[in-house]
Amino acid sequence: MVMLALHREENPMFLNDYLTYLDVIRGRSPRTVKEYYQDLTLFLRWLMVTQSGLPMTQLETIALRQMEIAALRRVSVAELYDYIRYLRDERGNTPRSVARRMCAVRSLFRYLTKTKGMLEQDPCQNLELPTVRKTLPHYLTLSESQRLLEHIESSDDLRDYCIITLFLNCGFRLSELVGMNVADVDFYSRQIRVLGKGNKERIVYLNDACLAALHEYLQSRKNPPQEPKALFLSRNHRRISRRRVQQIVENALQAAGLSGKGLSTHKLRHTAATLMYQHGNVDTLTLRDILGHQSIATTEIYTHLASEQRQNAIDSNPLAGERRSSEDSKKKD
Repeated sequence: MVMLALHREENPMFLNDYLTYLDVIRGRSPRTVKEYYQDLTLFLRWLMVTQSGLPMTQLETIALRQMEIAALRRVSVAELYDYIRYLRDERGNTPRSVARRMCAVRSLFRYLTKTKGMLEQDPCQNLELPTVRKTLPHYLTLSESQRLLEHIESSDDLRDYCIITLFLNCGFRLSELVGMNVADVDFYSRQIRVLGKGNKERIVYLNDACLAALHEYLQSRKNPPQEPKALFLSRNHRRISRRRVQQIVENALQAAGLSGKGLSTHKLRHTAATLMYQHGNVDTLTLRDILGHQSIATTEIYTHLASEQRQNAIDSNPLAGERRSSEDSKKKD
């Protein structure tokens, strides 16, 4: 399906080879490969337009198939900075979006230089990117999380309750939850097998709330499903879609009076991590393993949340607004 979606017959050979490398060797998910493809086609089209002196209005229609590897050999660091400026000024990309797009460009040049040896120099080697401001993630408080679980009302409330329970307790990614199979759940050992980013497997232990929710949901599945392996099913008994899960979470947030706060399925993942860190005395290394983070740096944002919580606690002290009066100062004088 990915092969068809990427219009491979319209790509230069080196791009097709790279996409195959991402899929087969690096084990990237179809969604990741597609995102890299979209980012790279934009860069390559921009490169063809700027190097040939064509107007930018032809960017979307230019025949990418005609691009030769020689065009990449001529790319300089200065040219890459021009592209970053184009992303920022012409396409309105945020620093975070620019960094994501340039990650694909860097990866392609690394592949063509080190893996294939098609380029002698990697122009991205000394490339610096705009600083991405780190922001604290939105999350639900403990009381808000409890309120959310109390306001799940739907035609398949046992399924929906189970989904949100797993999000809030285990911090799964949306793609991880949608891809779960019944066989991944082991009630005896109280754990579930999760296929995360880069097809990396990890084992997550299930608490009593998760086990109970899973047991009730599985017991409620009556009709023979079209996809019996899938853990969570849609109304037509097929594997539930990402969009349907998002709608389930959106509806529950609205019913609980928590909509309009920028919350989403990913914010429930942040909520789970925050609750574990703040209330469970979980260290960042353990939290990294539970969440499936590749780098501990990604997990350390939750230590900042704890610091913010401590600051808020000090600021909320009823004596925080007390100031020495001017009369007391005069008496001392």
